[in-house]
Amino acid sequence: MADNQQQTGHLKRTMKTRHLSMIALGGTIGTGLFVASGATISQAGPFGALTAYAVIGVMVYFLMTSLGEMATYMPISGSFSVYADRFVDPAFGFAMGWNYWFNWAITVAVEAATVGVVMGFWLPNVPSWIWSTIVLVLITVINLFSAKAYAETEFWMAMIKVTAVVAFLIVGLLTILGIMFKQPDVVHNLSAGGNHGFVGGFGGILSVFMVAGFSFQGTEMVGITAGESETPEKSVPAAVKQIFWRILLFYILSIFIIGAIIYYKDPSLLHSSETNIAVSPFTLVFKSAGLAAAASIMNAVILTAVVSSANSGLYASSRMLYSMAIDGMAPKIFKRVNIRTGIPVPALLATVAVGLFTYVTSIFGQGLYYYLVAASGLTGFIAWIGVAISHYRFRRAFIAQGRDVNRLRYKAKWFPFGPIVALVLSIIVVVGQDTASFKGSIADWNWPGIITTYLAIPLFLVLYFGYKIKHHTKLRKLTDVDLDTNARSLD
Repeated sequence: MADNQQQTGHLKRTMKTRHLSMIALGGTIGTGLFVASGATISQAGPFGALTAYAVIGVMVYFLMTSLGEMATYMPISGSFSVYADRFVDPAFGFAMGWNYWFNWAITVAVEAATVGVVMGFWLPNVPSWIWSTIVLVLITVINLFSAKAYAETEFWMAMIKVTAVVAFLIVGLLTILGIMFKQPDVVHNLSAGGNHGFVGGFGGILSVFMVAGFSFQGTEMVGITAGESETPEKSVPAAVKQIFWRILLFYILSIFIIGAIIYYKDPSLLHSSETNIAVSPFTLVFKSAGLAAAASIMNAVILTAVVSSANSGLYASSRMLYSMAIDGMAPKIFKRVNIRTGIPVPALLATVAVGLFTYVTSIFGQGLYYYLVAASGLTGFIAWIGVAISHYRFRRAFIAQGRDVNRLRYKAKWFPFGPIVALVLSIIVVVGQDTASFKGSIADWNWPGIITTYLAIPLFLVLYFGYKIKHHTKLRKLTDVDLDTNARSLD
């Protein structure tokens, strides 16, 4: 019996509602908000950036309500893969699972490398690989300890990020009102020099769509954590319901404040990037308020965001690999779980190994590293597309089998409008990643740019059609969809 449990194992439900809520919140706050938000205002103007983030925010809200409905009904760690398999097609589930695992396994390495760059702000003479290695070891130990250790760590790192954003909002509002600091020319800044706050028209907004989309990557983590939640029927809906207000408060209000205080042509915004802390719009606003240590404070917050992303990436990818092994879509060894800790150790170590390999290539083989990063670029959006399709099929199957939708513990609003809008917008974001490379005749297209940008799409299709051809899978009939295995009671 013990040997069998060691072979198949069971994850332990140790995460509390506060953990899931903070993990969902932490997924929306990162370098995309702290640093890259400045570049979006310089490209599209303050209201152009606001429009883009609002539209993407609505899309993410619909995606999270869709995911929330499925995760509350069927809370399981490999949610994206399992739902795509159960409700759509086994080949779709196979491709979705490996796609998502690959995304986060590469992200672990990317964020580890970024830690080295961020630490260079304080200690420029220390080799960056030392800090990257320390972080890889640290997050591995945290994830090996227990799921609760991971959740508790994420809770406090998310708290640091939330505190920084709240402080920024308070300082920003006081600056706009001229209560404590020199009042900026708010009307001039928001009008973007007579352009009514919009720069570049629709094209400017579309270009910001991509940055906004990447900024919200990670919100879907609540679907993974549901499998280890103590009370998913309560925790998941609570986390999902708060997402809309978080997006509204943290992103929309933050971008409004940045646009009101800093003119869109400010050279600092034009040069903002994910590793240039000195020109983070948050740093600039804090400095304008007389906070001399603004750069160091924001560097510490951004360091927290990067470590948090690497930590979450290791957790999510290991759980996805474990779930796929349970369903026979990955080697059996990855379904082994430590009986005492409830951790899928082989899946975790395999993910660390891939992350370590990618990290090493960033030092010794830049070419391969860039292709690996490029290949993972769109995988998060592909996962979002899969969530929308899976939810549409789930609800249709639920009705086709004569079940009462009103009995669901959490029911997504606006169905089928929500998942359809989310699907369309996700596709637009994916297709619009690099439209500039397609200008002119086919011979004039920027093929290297196209390959590196869209590499995730052919990789997904190879996984999908390869599995479909080998196993002869078909689209599942709505009346045959399995709605009972792993499902929680509706009562």
